[in-house]
Amino acid sequence: MALIMANDSYRAVDPALYPGDVPPASSGSAVSWSAVSAGTVAAIALTLTLLTLGSAFGLASVSAWPGVGARPTTFTIGAGIWLIVTQWLSVAMGGYLAGRLRVRWHGLHGDEVFFRDTAHGLLTWATATVVMAVITVVAAALSTVAATPIDAPATAEAAEAARKVAAELATFTGLSLVVGAFIGSVSGAIGGRLRDLHP
Repeated sequence: MALIMANDSYRAVDPALYPGDVPPASSGSAVSWSAVSAGTVAAIALTLTLLTLGSAFGLASVSAWPGVGARPTTFTIGAGIWLIVTQWLSVAMGGYLAGRLRVRWHGLHGDEVFFRDTAHGLLTWATATVVMAVITVVAAALSTVAATPIDAPATAEAAEAARKVAAELATFTGLSLVVGAFIGSVSGAIGGRLRDLHP
């Protein structure tokens, strides 16, 4: 590995890709944190809006009376799909805004610009995901403090059913987050490309 890195051909800049008359890029950070922050705020705002709308649809579809309204299985599947779509739409908008709002980079190869745009989309997704996870954990912790414990007997069947539901939820959440990271990266690249087309 040291022999490969010591080779001068890896350190030299290709003059065809980087002409000498192009001014060098600034030595500042390659990440435009203001664009990432704006994309994160937009993604979180859209997430909260769609979650509120989804709650309204969910509450309208269920009933306290037996046999009326959506069945629990149908409700759970619908809620899961809504949460996945909410996450994907939010990260798409946040990543697009991060790519579109970043400063224009001069004197960089197109591949480097593409990489930076995808990184902006990925950072927007990551920041929004971490913020929403912290909010969720804090809300769950606060709700358990105020809740009155209920002494309900737990059967083996109920514990097994809860385990299966938790495993399915974790699987779908993980897959949704991986796809969301991809969507955020692609959206950042699309936003950055459109940013460079319009000076």
